[in-house]
Amino acid sequence: MDFSKRLQNLPTQFFASLVAKTSKAIAEGRDVINLGQGNPDQPTPDHIIKALQTAAADPKTHKYSPFRGIAELRQAAVNFYKREYGVDIDPDLEVAILAGTKIGLVELPLALLDPDDLLLLPNPGYPDYLSGAPLADIGYELMRLNPENGYLPDYAELTGSIRSRAKLMYLNYPNNPTGAVATKEFFDETVKFAKDNSIAVVHDFAYGAVGFDGKKPVSFLQSEGAKEVGIEMYTLSKTYNMAGWRIGFAVGNSKMIEALNLIQDHFFAGLFPAVQLAAAEALNADQQCVDELVGLYEKRRNVLVAECARIGWNIKAPQGSFFAWLPVPEGFTSVEFADFLLEKADISVAAGSGFGDVGEGFVRVGLLVDETRIIEAVNRIEALKLF
Repeated sequence: MDFSKRLQNLPTQFFASLVAKTSKAIAEGRDVINLGQGNPDQPTPDHIIKALQTAAADPKTHKYSPFRGIAELRQAAVNFYKREYGVDIDPDLEVAILAGTKIGLVELPLALLDPDDLLLLPNPGYPDYLSGAPLADIGYELMRLNPENGYLPDYAELTGSIRSRAKLMYLNYPNNPTGAVATKEFFDETVKFAKDNSIAVVHDFAYGAVGFDGKKPVSFLQSEGAKEVGIEMYTLSKTYNMAGWRIGFAVGNSKMIEALNLIQDHFFAGLFPAVQLAAAEALNADQQCVDELVGLYEKRRNVLVAECARIGWNIKAPQGSFFAWLPVPEGFTSVEFADFLLEKADISVAAGSGFGDVGEGFVRVGLLVDETRIIEAVNRIEALKLF
């Protein structure tokens, strides 16, 4: 039996190829320093684990969860947004619980768009954003994120034809892969652009907790009128090292939230209640563990920047996320340089072109190994005499 056209039209999974190359090198017994991954390397904080253990031991959590999430987790999301960003959220109308925000990002085009509509996506951007387009049988346009504009889209570059057909736009700050951050002024501009062109906005706030140099990343929902045009998706994967737990939520515009909840009513039957209760504990509890984690990433960032400068590799320090965006030396494409580092230095990085053609000329490095391994990686690169 043949796959459906929707499956046949899915993009090649970029990270699958990267993982395969890295795994092959490791299987050969090589000491690979894996800077290409986006998987947090620290454990989930103890108080969250204990909350899961307690909840899992309670027979009440062994039953089906409500389709739209337990009240405790919806309220925890409300508490979190009020405490962290000063944003008021209705727990019944403006919250959708997700089994990881990737699900929401991929399924939302199915819930909101028709075949003649366009989805606007960032370039470079998280590769899995692309998956929603063929599954919803819609077209998409890529918005260039240029370094000279701080890796923010310039809406003036979008033609009238694109604006008239576009119905949904994805943004992501702090940004994967560039580490750039957005300002409130940019989000204010985005709200106006969305209203003027009847375009719904999804802000992927996956790295919302990770801002450096004492600067807290801005929430899209902090801009006046943001809930009139869009939603924000927040995952617990990065903030609380809960990547394998697969839990997050969306908040904001009630119609978009209802669309998300409605499609999930048909695709899913709720998350394990014990995981939801543990997630509520993470959001409600003291946030010292988050502050410590951000401090750890900032120390790693500073070591990377200093070591690269020492060998003559001038890189721009990321302002947020746990990624750095490094320029490729002359004479290499992004893929060639990534392959060269793996072959000659046993270092795995992600080729920038895998995030879109604007990513050509860069590689993405994760701050997800300890400082000694970062230093060792730069020492290995120094020995290649590229700089």
